[in-house]
Amino acid sequence: MSSLPPPARSARDTRAKEHHISEPRINDRIRVPEVRLVGPNGEQVGIVRVEDALRLAAESDLDLVEVAPMAKPPVAKLMDFGKFKYEAAMKAREARKNQVNTVIKEIKLRPKIDPHDYGTKKGHVERFLKAGDKVKVTIMFRGREQSRPELGFRLLQRLAADIGDLGFVESSPKQDGRNMVMVIGPTRRKSEAKAEQRRRREEDGSHTEHGAESTHTEAVGAGDGVAAALVAGAAGDRAPASLSAQPAAAQPAERAERAERAQVPRGPAAPRPAAAPRPAAAPRPAPATRREPAPPTAAQPTAAQPAAAPPAAAQPVPANGSPRPVAPRRAPAGR
Repeated sequence: MSSLPPPARSARDTRAKEHHISEPRINDRIRVPEVRLVGPNGEQVGIVRVEDALRLAAESDLDLVEVAPMAKPPVAKLMDFGKFKYEAAMKAREARKNQVNTVIKEIKLRPKIDPHDYGTKKGHVERFLKAGDKVKVTIMFRGREQSRPELGFRLLQRLAADIGDLGFVESSPKQDGRNMVMVIGPTRRKSEAKAEQRRRREEDGSHTEHGAESTHTEAVGAGDGVAAALVAGAAGDRAPASLSAQPAAAQPAERAERAERAQVPRGPAAPRPAAAPRPAAAPRPAPATRREPAPPTAAQPTAAQPAAAPPAAAQPVPANGSPRPVAPRRAPAGR
């Protein structure tokens, strides 16, 4: 019998096995007879049997985790394994966030570049250096420009001098076939640039939240003002009844002022000027009536109309279908 090859393992099974191996052994998975036990707060308990360590873990409602399996004897610690895994995942996430990935940006120039184009390219280089990335500057020569490499060298020196505050020349200019290449490195690390960008985003978010809270407070204040105005208006509507119910001694100032106004003599009222009479409206002309024609009477004869012609006599049709010519009639003699 021919032996069949073993089935190939899938990538998923391999990753699962590697993940299982990378995890520490806990509780009943620990197969050694004794371990060096560490308490939940880091205190050293000593070398104990695995059964005793598991009993202590059950009493403390914790897990027995093997943290150093290669030691003699292995080291186990009492801890909350779920919390331990969460903290490890957060540490790995922070490490990836602060991880520095070296990225090289490339900018291409020509020896006879326009001043405005040079300013644009320089702005791109400054932006890359502020983000913490390296920049590779390439000068491209064409045709007879290859016989004048000093033009490209001067241009690269000018660019290095213009961005001296943000970067430094990591690789000096060198000729590479038809191109001349120079590498510029940033003066600040990329991790610092990322931290600053993160801080700016947080500040922008806090300013946005503060603006939203102030807008909400202003809206609430405006609503309170409207409510107060409505209450004041309702109190004003009820004011005459309440004032009439109060005694006269409660409002001495108003009473005195009204009395003084009543004592001041008033002159006779000036007569109002008579209103000027309005001009009479011109009479409107009567509308023109349309005269209809009178019906014809018996005395008025109507115009004679020509009499209708008598119908023509039917002509006989021959058998062959063609009409037979008719001879004209002659008038009788003697008339």
